[in-house]
Amino acid sequence: MPPKAKYTREEIVQEAFQMTREKGIEAVAARELGKRLGTSSSPIFTAFKNMEELQSEVRKMAMKKFESYVSDAMNYTPVFKYVGIKIIQFAMEEPKLFQLLYMMEHSESQKYEDLMVELGETYDVCIQVLEKEYDLTNDEAKMLFRQVWLSTFGICVLSAGKVCHFTPDELTQMLGMEFQGMLMLIKSGAYKTIKVDSKKTEN
Repeated sequence: MPPKAKYTREEIVQEAFQMTREKGIEAVAARELGKRLGTSSSPIFTAFKNMEELQSEVRKMAMKKFESYVSDAMNYTPVFKYVGIKIIQFAMEEPKLFQLLYMMEHSESQKYEDLMVELGETYDVCIQVLEKEYDLTNDEAKMLFRQVWLSTFGICVLSAGKVCHFTPDELTQMLGMEFQGMLMLIKSGAYKTIKVDSKKTEN
C-alpha cells in the first residue's frame, strides 16, 4: 500500500504555481519545492508520477489565471480591444506565467490554429463578436483576429520580457490603429499577397 501523501495534489500544485509566478517554471525543482513545503521531495513523487506531470498541472492553473483576465469581456465595448488590453496586462503583471504559456520552447513548433485552440472560449467569443459587430464573414473575422492578435502578442512579449513598458494610453492607441487599419483593408477587398523577389538587373 503506497504511503499516504503529507500534502494533497492541490496543495503541491498551488505552491509550485506560486514558485512559477515568482521565478519561472524552470525554478520548480523537486528539492526546492520540498523546502518551500517544509518537507523533502518525497511527498511530491507520492502525489505525482514525475515533475513533468506536476508542471502540466501548473500550466493548467496558469491558463485559468489567464482566462480570468478576460472572463468579463462581454461587459465592455469594444470587446475585442478590451481583450487585447487585458492580455497585455496579464503579460505585464504575470510575466512568468505568460512566458510559461506562450514563450516556452517546444519540442516542435505548433501551427497557429493549434495555438488558437488553447485559447479556448476567448478565441470563440472574439470571432463571434467580430462577425456580429463588424458584419464580417467567419473567414474575415478569423483573418482580422489573426493579424491583430499577432501584433498584440508582440507587445506582450516585449512587456513580459521587460524590454518595453507601455502606458494605458499608448496601448489603446496602438491596438486601435492596428485594428482599424486591418478592418479597413479587409472591408476594401483590396488585400493581395506581394511576394518578395530579387531585383532583376539589366546589362
